[in-house]
Amino acid sequence: MENRCIVMFGLQPWDIEIGSNFKNMALEICRTNKVLYVNRPLDRINYYKNRHDKKVQARLESIKRKKNRLTEIEKNLWVLNPAIILESINLLPKGIVYTYLNKRNSKKIAGEILSATKELNFHEIVLLIDNDFFNGLYLKESLQPDVFIYYVRDFLRSQPYFKKHGDKSEPLIMQKADAVVANSAYLNEYASEYNNSTDIGQGCEVDEFLDANHPEPADLQKLQKPRIGYCGMLTSARLDIALLEYIARQKPGWNIVLVGPQDDVFKSSALNKITNVFFLGPKKPRELPAYVHHFDVCINPQVLNQMTIGNYPRKIDEYLAAGKPVVATDTKAMRFFSDFVYLADTPESYIENIGLALSEDNNKELKQGRIEFAKSHTWPASVAKLYEVIDSIQK
Repeated sequence: MENRCIVMFGLQPWDIEIGSNFKNMALEICRTNKVLYVNRPLDRINYYKNRHDKKVQARLESIKRKKNRLTEIEKNLWVLNPAIILESINLLPKGIVYTYLNKRNSKKIAGEILSATKELNFHEIVLLIDNDFFNGLYLKESLQPDVFIYYVRDFLRSQPYFKKHGDKSEPLIMQKADAVVANSAYLNEYASEYNNSTDIGQGCEVDEFLDANHPEPADLQKLQKPRIGYCGMLTSARLDIALLEYIARQKPGWNIVLVGPQDDVFKSSALNKITNVFFLGPKKPRELPAYVHHFDVCINPQVLNQMTIGNYPRKIDEYLAAGKPVVATDTKAMRFFSDFVYLADTPESYIENIGLALSEDNNKELKQGRIEFAKSHTWPASVAKLYEVIDSIQK
């Protein structure tokens, strides 16, 4: 697909600190098309509570001084900071007032987008909304896009904040869309209940993980092998703390190494008192490949809930790109990796599979198979499937 005008609107702002599917897609799409990436507008609660946050300050600069409102990041890619403040309405009950304010918020967003598209000479736009079924619910009516695609990459309705109004809003926005795309088989099955949906897969930036010549980090050098490692946000909403405790207590000779920021539940958990569990703290993205390469086994100990069973875990591709044996919780999404990952459904099977992974003794054939599998998951491949969906829609 070439020379189309794409408006991308979703939950993840351009200045997000962690990896972002939507940003990666934008960078790929802008190779051959023009892209307007719309940052999530500032809402009134964040304006009052987090006004010293860097992202909030950047939005206020756009609102008050019209600075950095529309920025060209690279050729054919612009980021818009909407110069508006939205009403914070999620605490309101369902009903007329909530709907009225939601529509008013949407019109304010649409006004900013239309102004930017006029300035950039966008025409016959393709609207791509990423998981924002609140602020994006009425954008189709205001923007009148040539094509409207809704992208689902997380089952957000499983979280209390999103469930309250999301049980109505997400099915409705999917029904409004010309088509839905998803990044996992589970989410594709979910979306298919409401509209034509296509699993476009997932890309991953694995080049740094393919490089095996990373020096061993200093804080890892102190820890004896075997090292059973995890890299990522340590949040109880996604990870099974009880499982980690069980593994650590059952196998005191294994060092469990956890790299990433902790939420409050992790900070107060018994894991902090177990002598073979090590929290190495958050690291910069460029530092993570070195840790992965010096783990003996990588794990993804997800807790089973509606959020995780359909979630495509980008970190699995990173682990595999490093050639590492991986043990992960058996979910629908993880079965996509079943030929290359040890899947476990009980604490006992976790220990058994980690033992099998440790016994591989650096099997070169298994290692290369993992690497080749991870290399096949690229953003060009995922975006090409998105293009097929867009091209199939006849207006």
